[in-house]
Order: sequence, then structure tokens, then C-alpha cells
Amino acid sequence: MSATHELLQTLRHIAGPLNVLSEGDLTAWEQDWRKRARGKALTVVKPANADEVAAIVKACAAAGVSIVAQGGNTGLVSGSTPDASGQQVVLSLQRMNAVRELDAANLTVTAEAGCILQSLQDSAENAGFLLPLSLAAEGSCTIGGNLATNAGGTQVVRYGNARDLCLGLEVVTAQGDIWHGLSGLRKDNTGYDLRDLFVGSEGTLGIITAATLKLYPRPAAQLTAWAAVPSMQDAVTLLGLAQQHLGSNLTGFEVMGKFALSLVVKNFKQLRVPLYQDSAFCVLLENSDPESETHARVQFERLLETALKQGCVTDAVVAENLSQARQLWHIRETIPLAQAEEGLNIKHDISVPISRIPEFVEVTEALLQQALPGVRLVNFGHLGDGNLHYNVQAPAQGDPKAFLRDHEAEVNSLVYDSAVRFGGSISAEHGIGSLKLDKLEQHKSPVALGMMRAIKRALDPQGIMNPGRVVRVMPG
Repeated sequence: MSATHELLQTLRHIAGPLNVLSEGDLTAWEQDWRKRARGKALTVVKPANADEVAAIVKACAAAGVSIVAQGGNTGLVSGSTPDASGQQVVLSLQRMNAVRELDAANLTVTAEAGCILQSLQDSAENAGFLLPLSLAAEGSCTIGGNLATNAGGTQVVRYGNARDLCLGLEVVTAQGDIWHGLSGLRKDNTGYDLRDLFVGSEGTLGIITAATLKLYPRPAAQLTAWAAVPSMQDAVTLLGLAQQHLGSNLTGFEVMGKFALSLVVKNFKQLRVPLYQDSAFCVLLENSDPESETHARVQFERLLETALKQGCVTDAVVAENLSQARQLWHIRETIPLAQAEEGLNIKHDISVPISRIPEFVEVTEALLQQALPGVRLVNFGHLGDGNLHYNVQAPAQGDPKAFLRDHEAEVNSLVYDSAVRFGGSISAEHGIGSLKLDKLEQHKSPVALGMMRAIKRALDPQGIMNPGRVVRVMPG
């Protein structure tokens, strides 16, 4: 019996024959949703619990076979699909989707890694609470993947990234041991913060199998406003005013460029996009008020009146009801889909200190136009926390495939170099995966890379956990 056949037999014994897939169409697990990466798996195994995950990891470690953990496979940096060798095991956590416990007094919820984010949001809402992690892929992404990539989303300005919402983890290590760290404690000062090592590690140190997350009381009212602003500097000025007027009630602050919104109008004609035609940018604001809708509306009116007087806003609308608010947020979330309809593009998920974003935008656009005249910028993102999705589209009459093939490396270098020059990061919320591995090595300090490699070697000495992602570690 060959070693591969023996491993497959062991995996079938652990997870059950129906949950070990080696034949047929495995595209759903082998290809990322952007269709930028397609690998070939030795097999896809779908465990039912942490004990099965641990047994699978031990079997793979004994066989010297690497493992790629996968949740909803909605990542954007080619970090959760197998390589082309046909020798990697894809460990899908989709069956592990239970909400284990909701502790109302402790304001926490514990869920398994395969739990769909929207399902967990609904569980919290049904119990009268808010789980504030919110992003475009919430209908298909999973909690394990959200934590493995330290997902951000639209409410980071108030509640922080996934890491900030996580109190405890259950993790299967590279040796197949289970770390039972599902603490709901907000204070636990007993040594190194192991939780934060695994959050954002993209499955390269161990496999997150469950998590305990913070909940919040639901606000009495959530109001949404849409404002037209003449420039990115005006958007930053409006952010400052919003922070002054709303304080911690400001839970969302999104900026959207005119061209980005024009793609929504072009490709999703059923959506009505307000106030975008005569302004360089539009801003979407969310006010979550603990008192009442009346109080929230008065706050918004005072804010927008001040902004209009100062000239950083030229016009604005406040959603009259929840339906209108959802329509406005749907416009924002549709931008990536509208860009995809326009053809292949070059995506960037960068962060820059908010005070320097206007200059970054001005300088970087000028550099791009000088290097590649006619390129179009789909510039949008979470201005409230300094995160822009600064995407580059081919010129209007150009061939998107040829543009991607011929200019992706040049565009990436230009944008990333500019972001770092302005004190920023090449990845704000999407992670590194394999797509940004080379760029990380260029822009991360040698000291930081050395510490990351030391952690990788210490926790995964065999190098079997999602190798070739996040940080490159040479054998020996």
C-alpha cells in the first residue's frame, strides 16, 4: 500500500468516507472566488469537530503532508487554496458551524470556525445583541477565516478588527494538539498572548476551530447618511467633524470615488446612486445611538449643517427608514461586483495614516497616470480607519486581461511603494496569502521578518501548515 493511499484510508477512518473527497469536481475548494488561483488538492477532508481536526493533523504530520485550512474560501490574496502539486490536504471547516454558547451576562458568543458570519450575526440579533463584524462577504465567509485573516469591514472605526472582537480561541496546533483557549475573560495577564499569534496568521501556525467573541447591546437607533464631498481632504475634514459631533456613536465612515460609483450605475441599473455626478467623492456615515432615533437624527442634522457651512459637504441625505439605509449600504457593497463586471483589475488593500490620505491619493494617481496614461481608479474604502481599496482598472479602450498580464507588477510596485512612503501598509484587512508574499519581504523590516520566521519555525517545525503563505521559511 502506498503512503498516499494509507493516508487517505486514515483520513476516511477519521472523518468518514463521505467527508474525504479525492475525485470529481473539486473546483469549490481548489479555486479562489476571484479565479486568480487554481491548485490541485490531494484530497479535501471535512471534519466534524476539533478532535477530528487534531487526528487529521497528526496523520498528515506523520506522513509529512502539508495542510491548507479553508473556511468560506472568500479570501482575496490566494491564501486558502492548495498549490499545484496535488500533494496538499485541504481541510474544510464548513461542517463545524455550530454556535456553542451565547453568554448574555458576559456579552460573549462562542462559535465553531465554520459558522457563517451572517448566521452568527443573526444569532446575536435574535438574542437582542450586536455582533459588529460586518463585511461584504458575510453571507458566505466564516468566523474561522475572519479571524485567520483578521478581517476588518465597515464598523472598524468603532469596534475594531476581528482581533479586537476576539476574547478566546480553540486551536489545533501543527502537532495535532488542541489548545483549549476559549476564555471569555477580558483580563487574563498570564504570559504571552497566544490568541493574537493565531489571529491573522492565515492558518500558517495552527488551525482555529472555535472562537469566543464580544457582543454589544443593540443600539436604540441606527441612522445612515450619504454626503457628497468635493475632495478627499474634505472627506477627512468631515470625518473629524463626525468624530466631534457623534463620538463613539460613529460606527461607519466609508468613502467612495466618483468613478467607483459610476460603475455601480453602469452595471447595476436597478440601484439609484445619489449625489455622485457632481462630486469627486461621496461618504457614507452610520450613527448608532443608544438613546433614540430622534436623538440620532438631531445629531446628524447638526453635523451636516456644520459640514455644509464649512464647505466640506456640498449636499447630503439622511435615510428615512431602515429600507433606505440598506439600499445605501448595498450601493457601497456592490462596488467590487461592479468593478468585476468592468473586467479584470488590480486590487490593493492599503492603509495610510488618515491625515496623509489626501496627499497619498493625489501623488499616487499622478504617478499612475504618468506611467500608464488613461488608467482608471476605483478608489473606495473604510476612511474612518485609514483603509482604502485602491484598485486600478485598465484604460477605457484597453484589454483588461492584457493590462493585468503586462502591468500588474508595475502597478503593484508603484502603489505599494507610495503607501509605504506615506507611512502606510501594503495590507490593511485582506492579509498576505501568497499574492503579497514577495511584497511583504520587500517592505517589512528584516527584524520583523526574522521574528515572524522564528515564530513559524517554533510552532510549525515541519512546515506543514499552509506553507508558502504569509512568510517564507527556508528548510533547516
